[in-house]
Order: sequence, then structure tokens, then C-alpha cells
Amino acid sequence: MPKPNILLIVSDDHGYADRSTLGLHPEVRTPALDRLAAEGVSCTDAYVTAPICSPSRAAIISGRYQQRWGAEWFESSSFPPDDVPSLAERLKDEGYRTGYFGKVHYGGEDIGDRACPPHHGFETTLYGLAGQSFGRLNYLHHSQEAQAEYGDPAAVHMAVQPLLSGDEPVEHEGFLTAEIGRRAAAFINEEAERPYFCMVAFNAVHNFCWQLPDEELEARNLPKFTDWTPDTGQTFGDWYDDAIVPNLPHGREYYLAQLELMDAEIGKLLATIDNGEDAGNTIVVYVTDNGGSTCNFGDNTPLRGTKYTLWEGGIRIPMLWRWPDVLPAGQTCASLLSTLDLVPTLTAAAGAVPGITDGIDALSALRGAGPGHSALHWDCGFQWAVRDSDWKLSWVDDTEEARHLQAYEHAPMGKGLFLANLADDVSEQRNLLDSEPEIAARLSTLHQEWRAEIDVPE
Repeated sequence: MPKPNILLIVSDDHGYADRSTLGLHPEVRTPALDRLAAEGVSCTDAYVTAPICSPSRAAIISGRYQQRWGAEWFESSSFPPDDVPSLAERLKDEGYRTGYFGKVHYGGEDIGDRACPPHHGFETTLYGLAGQSFGRLNYLHHSQEAQAEYGDPAAVHMAVQPLLSGDEPVEHEGFLTAEIGRRAAAFINEEAERPYFCMVAFNAVHNFCWQLPDEELEARNLPKFTDWTPDTGQTFGDWYDDAIVPNLPHGREYYLAQLELMDAEIGKLLATIDNGEDAGNTIVVYVTDNGGSTCNFGDNTPLRGTKYTLWEGGIRIPMLWRWPDVLPAGQTCASLLSTLDLVPTLTAAAGAVPGITDGIDALSALRGAGPGHSALHWDCGFQWAVRDSDWKLSWVDDTEEARHLQAYEHAPMGKGLFLANLADDVSEQRNLLDSEPEIAARLSTLHQEWRAEIDVPE
């Protein structure tokens, strides 16, 4: 069988409940994601390795727990060390042409760093360094003119810096989601001599979702919301509180508009693939980088919690796989899976030995014929969790960081130990710590053993 083409789509802060095929919200419209689910495998128990983007993305690109190089939270996150090959490098070694389009945020990157896609295996690129702008890319403006117009520090907060191709700046004024989709489709169509690996990292649906084209605002009868500048007369912190839950008027409508427009670009990419000769032997994977951001009007029903937390709503994500020649259509996989599995599964599909990873080759599980992980772990320093089978033990320290996230990002963290049986309490409403002390002790020991194996600092 020829090596498959691969399209890996990573969205940003997509809520677990926000797909129309789930039937939870009639106002949600995601026909392309629904089509992926109908034509492939939907994973109900899939996780990221962190409830925030930077360390999570480091694990996605490497297949390794990011704690192995000290990446626990925003301030400590970084791209994997030089001796850890990226997914692009692994596939490039197998004869793939490689393209990256969208958001980059592994830490505090600068132009030319290994964290930049052209320096870890991607040949064709259009990307923005979101680590330079509080994890954001502006949806509409990326130019020197926009930087001058916004002025410092608003240009940084509003993320209007030029994009990059290779190491060279690229100015783009227009809707970024559409440009990311257009450039990815052009890459897919470029040549047929080598299989392709195309990674598309949309900045949607990260805040600030009101940044929509004028015609979209008019069509949806939505008002403009003004980006922050010092001229607003507010500090950024005061303005930010008006730009998130519960104060932003039409916040859910802005979010759903961005989701719908991203979904439309995914639909175009699927059409591009299906119009080619190798549609049946093309793998399409969709994930998001962490749980949905409820402060940005995402919905994680029935899961408790949000981005930033180790409740299920912060770490359990939509994960969809389509590979028509190999995987069944319209199936559900309830195996315990992780974005750690992207590297071993995709490299194995390409005919390569996966090498050292913390993930598993999930193909058998996706086919319904094999197990997933026996356990998964999370550790952010001030909070940790472990899931083993249906049991999950989590812990949150009462730190300034936890209190700040609850107040500033409207992300209730919890406090102390919490034991849940997810088989009958996926919403994590009942703490079984007192009634099941032996299970709690076993999971605590399991996590401490994992920390010792990974060499997490005390």
C-alpha cells in the first residue's frame, strides 16, 4: 500500500460540546466536522497533555510528555530539545513533503528558533508566532501598518505582527482563517511525486472572536467590538474583563461565527482531498489544543471545567480520524487515547518505526480491535491528575496561580484532592475520596511513580 497523505488539523480552544452532530446546541453548525465523524472514527475519551496551548502543542509535535524537558505551564513551556525529533522531521525522513500553516505557540519563540516550523522539518510554511503576543493571532490584521496604527503595547496585546514564511515576514490584511485554509489547499494541490504531511493550526476559536470580516458581521447582524488600545481609557486588564464571559455582548454568537467559518475551511480542505486521486489513502485528523474556553463562550457539556483546569473540560477534547481505505466509517472509539498518539500512529502509518514516544500506535484501537492507554497523567506544578481506567484522581494546590485563573479567566480550579469514577460521573460532581481511600492511594502512588519516571522536578 502506498504511503498515505496526512492532514493534521489543530484548532484552538474548541468546546467539547460544540459540534452540531452531537445535537446539544441547535445553534452550532459544523457540517465539515460532522462529515469527518460520519466518514471516520470519533474518539470519545481523547485527551491532550495540558489544559493550555503551549505545553499541549509541544507534546503534539513530539509524542512525548512535555514534562520531560520541564514544560509544565506558560512560563516554563518550550519546544522539545534538539534530540527529540518532531513529527515533521520523522515524516520528512520517510519521503514526505511537509507544510505548516497557522499558529505557532510552544513558548516564547523568536524568528529562527527551532520552534519555528522551517527549523523542525517543515518545507513550506505560513505561520504566526503567537508566543510573542499572549498566545493570540489577530483574525484580521498582520502588517507593519497595523502595528504602527495600534501602537505599543496594543499591537502586542492585539497580535497584529506580520506573519512569517520561512524566516521572512509576510504581511496579510484579511481574514486569517480563510488564508490559512487557502494556503493549505494550495500546498495539498502542489505536486503528486511525494506524499504530503500538511499541518493546519487554526487560531480559531481562540479569543478575540469578534474580529470578523465586516460582511460577516453584517450578515449575522452582529455589532463591531473595538480592540483594545490605550485610547479606550482602560487598562488592558479592565478592558479584557469586558471582552470575556459574562460581560461581552453577543459573545457566544461571535464564537460560533468563528467556529462555523473555520469549519467551512475544513470543508474546503476535504473537498480538495476528495477531488484528488488519493482520497481513500489520505488520513485526516482533527483535534483541538486543549479543552474549550468557557471564558470565550465555548461549551464543554457534559464535562466539568474549562481550559486552564484539569477537570475533564480542560483536557478532554474532540478527536476525529478519517482514513477511508483503512478505518471504518461512522464508528465511535471509547479507548483511552491522547494527542501523544499522533506521532506513533502517523509515523507507523507512513511505514516507519515510531521510535521513542510516550504515545501508542492507536490504529488498532481506532479499528475497534485493540486497547488504548492503561493510564494517562497530567502535571502543571500547582495541579496534577491521573486517569486509570474509569478512575481519575486530581489535585489542586491553593496557590496564587490558581486563584488568579479563577478570578481573571473565570476558571474555577477546585482545591485539594478529588476522586471521580468517570463511568458514572463524567461531570465530576461526586468526590469519592472518603468512600474509596484505597483507590485514591493507588492512583496517587501511580502518579508519583510516573513523576519519578518522567523526572518531574519536586
